[in-house]
Amino acid sequence: MQKAKRHSIEEPAEIRSRRFQGLEIDPFSVMVYSFVLLRMNDLRGEFKRMANTILIGSQWGDEGKGKVIDVLTSKADWVVRYQGGNNAGHTVEIGDQKYVLHLTPSGILRPGVKCVIGNGLVVDPVGLMAELQELEGRGIDIKDRLFISDRAHLVIQYHKELDGAKEAKLSTGKKIGTTKRGIGPAYSDKADRTGLRMGDVLEDDFETMLRDRIAVKNALLAVLDTEPLDADGLVKTCTEALDYLKPFICDTVPMLNAAVRDPEQNVLFEGAQGVMLDIDFGTYPFVTSSNTGAGGVPAGAGVPPHCIDEVIGIVKAYTTRVGEGPFPTELFDEDGKQLAEVGREFGATTGRPRRCGWFDAVVARYSAQLCGIDRWALMKLDVLDGFDTIKVCVAYECDGKRVDTVPASISKLSRCKPVYEEFKGWNSSTCKAASFDELPEQAQKYVRWIEELTGVPVSVLSVGPKRSSTIELKV
Repeated sequence: MQKAKRHSIEEPAEIRSRRFQGLEIDPFSVMVYSFVLLRMNDLRGEFKRMANTILIGSQWGDEGKGKVIDVLTSKADWVVRYQGGNNAGHTVEIGDQKYVLHLTPSGILRPGVKCVIGNGLVVDPVGLMAELQELEGRGIDIKDRLFISDRAHLVIQYHKELDGAKEAKLSTGKKIGTTKRGIGPAYSDKADRTGLRMGDVLEDDFETMLRDRIAVKNALLAVLDTEPLDADGLVKTCTEALDYLKPFICDTVPMLNAAVRDPEQNVLFEGAQGVMLDIDFGTYPFVTSSNTGAGGVPAGAGVPPHCIDEVIGIVKAYTTRVGEGPFPTELFDEDGKQLAEVGREFGATTGRPRRCGWFDAVVARYSAQLCGIDRWALMKLDVLDGFDTIKVCVAYECDGKRVDTVPASISKLSRCKPVYEEFKGWNSSTCKAASFDELPEQAQKYVRWIEELTGVPVSVLSVGPKRSSTIELKV
C-alpha cells in the first residue's frame, strides 16, 4: 500500500511571493489555486493510491475478513478494530496453524504491526485476557504492539446474563438470534451513559463503580426471573482480568491521528460483522448494536473522515447469515446443503451453522452504495467448483413489483422473493490457480459478471483458506 503526502501542495509562486512580502491574500483565491493544482496533479497521475484503508464485510458477516486482513497486513503498519465486541470472530490459517481472533486485531499475527482496539468497541476483559494469553502461549509477541482505547466500554458478566434473559423472554419469530455475549446490553449502557470504560479501570474508585452497577443489574435480573450474580466473585474475576490488561490501556486518539497523517504509515481499519447487520442500515431489528459500515470508522476509531483513502468490501461468491431475520436468497435444498458442507459454514465465535444462499447482488450494490466501496475481495470462489448451475439474485419481487434495493421495512423484506439469473458452472477445481488467467474460463466470467452486476471491480480473489490461496487482480 502506498500513501501520498497529504496537504503537500505548494502554493503558486506568485501567491507565495506576495505572502512573504507581507501582503494580504484573498483566502478564496488561495483555495481555488490549491484546488486547481490538486486536480492537475491528480490528472497527471502524480497522486498514487493512498493507504488508510477500511476493510468491511458487505453481507451479513462471516465473509472471510480475517484472511483478507491477514493478507493486507503484510503492507500495513497499523490494524485497527473500530466497532463490535467478541460476538464476531476472524479465522486466519497460516501454514498448519489456525487462529480464531474475537477482539484482537488480525494484524497481531504479523510481526511488527501495531494493533488498536478502538473506542467504538465493547470489550469483555475476561475474554480478551484469555485470547491474548493464548496468543502469547503460541509464541505471538504482543508487548508494545497492542493498544486498547481508554474510551472503549466494558462488557461485564451482568451484560451477558441480561442478554440471555431478554432473549429468552421473546416469543418465537421475534428472537434476535443474539450470541449472548452481552454486546447489546453493553452498548445500551453506553447510550444510557451508565457504562464503564477502560479508562475507569485506572481510577482508584473503580471497584466502587463496579459494585454499584452490579447492584442495579442484579435488580434487573430479578425482574427477568434470573438468579443474581455474586458481587464479590464478579469483582474478583474482573479485577484479575483488568490487572492483566492495564498495561495496554491508553489514549489511542493521538497515535492514530499521527499515523493516518504520516505518509510513511499504512493504517488498516478492520470491521467486524457485515453491513447488513449495521444498527442503522441492516435488517433491523435483526442486527448487531454498532455501525458496521465504513461510516463507523471516524466515530469508532477517532480519526477524521477525510483521512480515509480507500474502502474494500468483502463478499463471498455466495451468501450466508447467522441468526434470525429475513434472508431472501436462503436455500433449503441440496444446493444449500452443498454450500454449507463445502464451505464449512459454521460460526467462528458460536459454532452455529450458517444459513446459505446464492449471491445477492442487491445486497452487494446496497453495501457498495452505503460505504463507497472501491473494490471487492471476493471470497470462497472454490466453494462453487462443483455446481452445474449457479444462480445470482439480481433484484427482488415484492407484492408483484420489482425491488432493486434493500427495503427498510423488515416486513417488506420478508416478503421479497429473489429474481434470479442463471450461470453455467465450471465443474473443475479453482484451488490451485495462482493467477486469474489460470482459473477456468467460466469462473473468470462469473467474477466479471459479479463486477458488472455490482459496479465494483474485484481486486482480491480467494480460492481456499490458506494465505497462499489468494489471487490479486489489477484494477
